Amino acid sequence: MSPTPARLAWLDALRGPAALAVSMHHAGWTFVPAFWAAVDSRVDLGTWGVFVFFLVSGYIIPASLERRGDLRAFWGGRAFRLLPLLLAACGLVLLLAQLGAVPLEPKLSERPLPLVVLGNLTMLQELLNLPAIISVTWTLSYEMAFYLMSVALLAARQAGRSAGIAVVLALLAVPLGLLMPRTAINGRADLAAALLGLAVVAAIAVTVLASGRTRTVAAVAGGLLGLALVALGSRGGTWQGMIALATMFAGTAMYRAEQGTISWRTAAVAVAAVVGCGIPAKEDPAWAPALVLAFAMFGLTLALRGRAFPGWLQRLGVISFSVYLLHPMLLYVVPDLALFFLVLIPLSLLTHHLIEAPAQRLGRRLLHRADLGKQGA
Repeated sequence: MSPTPARLAWLDALRGPAALAVSMHHAGWTFVPAFWAAVDSRVDLGTWGVFVFFLVSGYIIPASLERRGDLRAFWGGRAFRLLPLLLAACGLVLLLAQLGAVPLEPKLSERPLPLVVLGNLTMLQELLNLPAIISVTWTLSYEMAFYLMSVALLAARQAGRSAGIAVVLALLAVPLGLLMPRTAINGRADLAAALLGLAVVAAIAVTVLASGRTRTVAAVAGGLLGLALVALGSRGGTWQGMIALATMFAGTAMYRAEQGTISWRTAAVAVAAVVGCGIPAKEDPAWAPALVLAFAMFGLTLALRGRAFPGWLQRLGVISFSVYLLHPMLLYVVPDLALFFLVLIPLSLLTHHLIEAPAQRLGRRLLHRADLGKQGA
């Protein structure tokens, strides 16, 4: 049985600190660089936050998929969950850039505008070597690849193999990373980026609109595309990209163990493989502690999932996506660190209330009507 939202409150207690860690990482380098250099030389809090997010996604996405077993509902739910705020935040960044308040990535003007839009709206820009409108959205590209693979596994009735997949991805990360230390989709490969992006869109569209064998083929094709994009298009290097993907499947393995469909020993093997192969993925002394601490924090919070967490911590987790997307632009429009957080939290509460929550409610209503329509057909 998939866990109910009430039983997943502990995940919000993780999301909030993760979003604050990423925000603090960027704010530290902006406002107190000398102090933050000393902190960052020991543990990269930004990496810690990102990998906590990856583990949370690995745990919750299968639960979301399997709660209804409806691929159309899953993609619809993801669209209403992510795109409204992403579109609003990108629009705000572009507006502030026009006013001269924030800089844009220089390469934005060097690539065809429709291609840049395609990359950012599909959230695959990082894996297509396209410039991002909001710098931190690179993590969403790996999330999208994981969604594609998770949908493929469910469609092919192989969803229970997440622990083995985590191990295989982690073990493959090492030789592939050594052979392909940089992205294969490099330079201005506009045609390749366009074709790959459109192929992903087509795979999702057919998965949503078709049925039967056609839907299964489209879902599996999308999963293979997601895997290929991580292997060939990770701008931080194939090793790091594959470890990011393996981390999400390790999160899924822990979900399977918690649900009793695999043993905790099997999940532990998956976690050990990912951490062991991930530690040497980056030549940065702050990387390994961040990776280890992310897994440790996730495991500890999972172990305490039956406990009550402070309400403010859970509320912070609810607005974590707003915190994550909005904080980069504030780095340029507020003068100091204290004001940065005094503006960021209320602004995130506002965007969650005005954009995220209404969009999610609308999505649920539309999906419910679609369900009723199918039942009445």
